[in-house]
Amino acid sequence: MTIRIPIIFMAAVFPAVLFTACQETGTRVVDREYILFQDTLSVHPVLNDDNYSFTVPVSSTVSCSYDRTIAVEIVDEGSNAVEGRDYVLESNTITIPAGKYSADVVVYPKYDRFNDEDTLSFNLKLVMPEQLTWSLYGDETRVSMYKVCPYSRDTFTGWCVVTSMFLYEYPGLTNVSQSYQRLIKTRPDPSDENAVILEDWLFDGYDVRICFDNSDPANPRVTMPEDQVISDELSVFGQANGDNRILGMDSPAYVSYFNSCQSFVSLWLRAYVYDLSTLVGYVGDFYNVMEWVSDEEADRLQKEEGM
Repeated sequence: MTIRIPIIFMAAVFPAVLFTACQETGTRVVDREYILFQDTLSVHPVLNDDNYSFTVPVSSTVSCSYDRTIAVEIVDEGSNAVEGRDYVLESNTITIPAGKYSADVVVYPKYDRFNDEDTLSFNLKLVMPEQLTWSLYGDETRVSMYKVCPYSRDTFTGWCVVTSMFLYEYPGLTNVSQSYQRLIKTRPDPSDENAVILEDWLFDGYDVRICFDNSDPANPRVTMPEDQVISDELSVFGQANGDNRILGMDSPAYVSYFNSCQSFVSLWLRAYVYDLSTLVGYVGDFYNVMEWVSDEEADRLQKEEGM
């Protein structure tokens, strides 16, 4: 079985520049006027809403006393999304109003054209005089889109394969195989309609609770309430540094999220140790992926891979 490790997309973001007006309207701070996409790569969710759209911002290094209209061209080479089939541009031009620094390309994706695991992309190019192109950043951008499925807690109950970097670094004294993957069961939390219980999550005998926040479907988030016991210290470290409990919560340093289409949770765990009410120290931040599988797949994993 292949565990789908989520990809964290990084965008090349338009740099902070001292903006000013064109020569006609004020003193220049930059040498000349440039127009460019704010990001050379942007990633956007696609929601199940006929009116849903997203924007691709275009910026200028200066403002002017007149409107500036620029054509936007779709570059077929390197694109696997087709205009009219997978998405529609509101317009093939953008207008930066007088006195303003930016305008948006508006994109309407077509939800029904996306499979659950699809990432469809297309390239855009600004059609303008060559002197307006900043050679360092160019005049093109790549836009990627992925499907967001409706949230249901039932998606995240049942059999689950855990891949844990905590187990990779601290497999525990009784983990003879030194495996950093576990097959566990999950069940609804009766006290919270948006939470599930991960039974024997990283170590036998220690259940933990995670909560789902779908208030913004484009940015689904997962939290793990603090001070949950993930193991005793003796079983993992071979010694007790505090009160013999390893505690956990979602790490505030990283984003933890879920994907309903692909039935996985990406959770950053912060592990730490207390001695009664005194913090002894942090064990660290560890990346974990939980992928929910069918009963048939769980049966195969147990029989063929001994999970």
